[in-house]
Amino acid sequence: MSIAAIRRDYMRESLSENQVDQNPFRQFDLWWEEAMKADIDEVNAMTLATVSPEGKPSARIVLLKGYDDYGFVFFTNYDSKKGKELFENPQATLLFFWKELERQVRIEGICEKVSEAESDAYFYSRPEGSRIGAWASPQSQVIASRDILDANLVELEKKFKDTPVTRPPHWGGYRIKPALMEFWQGRPSRLHDRILYSQEQNREWQISRLAP
Repeated sequence: MSIAAIRRDYMRESLSENQVDQNPFRQFDLWWEEAMKADIDEVNAMTLATVSPEGKPSARIVLLKGYDDYGFVFFTNYDSKKGKELFENPQATLLFFWKELERQVRIEGICEKVSEAESDAYFYSRPEGSRIGAWASPQSQVIASRDILDANLVELEKKFKDTPVTRPPHWGGYRIKPALMEFWQGRPSRLHDRILYSQEQNREWQISRLAP
């Protein structure tokens, strides 16, 4: 089969601007609960898109670690490519794709660091190996070989053998505060339902339908 011939028609559900909650976070709650019940593998995996100072976009998968009415939280190395790009340009996009439910959620907004306390709370909830890994990897930097990581790991395991693994100063959380949230439901013949929430200057959310 050729790549061009690969296709799937979406038939599961529909989505109407008359059905959705007036608050996009409550609508996300509803879809999140349904995604959790659907037993989707890596349900919290989301694409994070950032832009360099030169205007070059880049994207990668990160994991959602919490959300509330203020935004969506993930954790990473502040010195990584995404960390440096977010420092220069805090505008970012998140995208969830739950193929089992034929759904996407797209979130655009401003990204800011979470508090030190919030970063500490999550860091110390991680397995010890993951905590040491945050120290061992100079994320996004060119390294000569895998041996560099292995050597770093050995040295750090010795360093933290009899002491708690502290959070590196270059590691912590970000929160993306949405200005736009789009809920996409797959429909037959590529005539998908797209419901957009956009935040007005008065902080109220306006609901619109987008053509597929």
